[in-house]
Amino acid sequence: MTETAARSGAGGASGLGAPTGSVRVGSALVRAGCCSWADRSLVRDGGFYPRSTMTARERLAYYAGQFALAEVATTYRFPPTPQLCAQWAERTPPGFVLDVRGWSLLTGAPTLPGSLWPDLRSELPAERRDQRRLYADHLPAAVIEECWDRFRHALQPLVDAGRLGAVLLRYPSWWGPRPATWSELDALRRRLPGVRVAVELPEGRWFGGDSTEATLEWLDSRGIGLVCVDGPPRRGADPGPSVVAATSELAVVRFVGRRCCEADRSTRPYRYGRVELEGWVPAVADLASSSEEVHLLLDNCHRGDAVDNARTLLDLLGGPARAEPPVR
Repeated sequence: MTETAARSGAGGASGLGAPTGSVRVGSALVRAGCCSWADRSLVRDGGFYPRSTMTARERLAYYAGQFALAEVATTYRFPPTPQLCAQWAERTPPGFVLDVRGWSLLTGAPTLPGSLWPDLRSELPAERRDQRRLYADHLPAAVIEECWDRFRHALQPLVDAGRLGAVLLRYPSWWGPRPATWSELDALRRRLPGVRVAVELPEGRWFGGDSTEATLEWLDSRGIGLVCVDGPPRRGADPGPSVVAATSELAVVRFVGRRCCEADRSTRPYRYGRVELEGWVPAVADLASSSEEVHLLLDNCHRGDAVDNARTLLDLLGGPARAEPPVR
């Protein structure tokens, strides 16, 4: 870790006053959880759920009794509906939150045409309607604004129930800093009113050379969080992220595993060792000193790897509050 941004000193860790499956580090609440509670290998072979035959309702209720956080990653491919968000809210207890991944169309990434609402498909130019991938610039600006409005509206049941942690927007690897992309980021607070927002910026120029401080200060001035990523090392660098920073009241870290290439990661799932996670304890303390809440998301979903690593992180940070959930 070569860059760490912090605003003040961190205190000790304690499970007191924390929801089940979370821990307090200083005055900040630290939650850890997984990017899927229904991953097929977790359900079948992970040894986490009491029964592989549990219903979707039972699985989510059980998971939410063990952890105080999960990410909904499926919303990257298809935007959620208000009815689905209402189900998630109804099936989880107070103190539990979901981070919802932003729909790909909203970040400029290639998007499945079938994920666009049927009544908006007629707005596509005729020459675009049979293409396999949809991009935001294929649609009029007014339609994109409508997509943002519908995405935000769908989240309202989670907001009303206090179950929405944040909207996490992962931008494509080619989405670098230029006037148009700065403008897109600047519009986030208007497009997603009343919710916390954090962005993942994998294109290297956001943090290359002298850009790091400028990018962090800009995000901080607008209250937009940064999704820090623990992943494969850059060429000639140590494993883990190059930038660890809190730029809003919410700090977010995504743990994707440290395999060196996509093919390696897809064929050899990555399970963090305890020593690797121990190295994060000081960095989480720094993030906690700079924010009100820290979300640690384990994206190494394979069998029990993510749930076990999330539990280890919580234990290393002082031990999570625990309770046995009822199976509904």
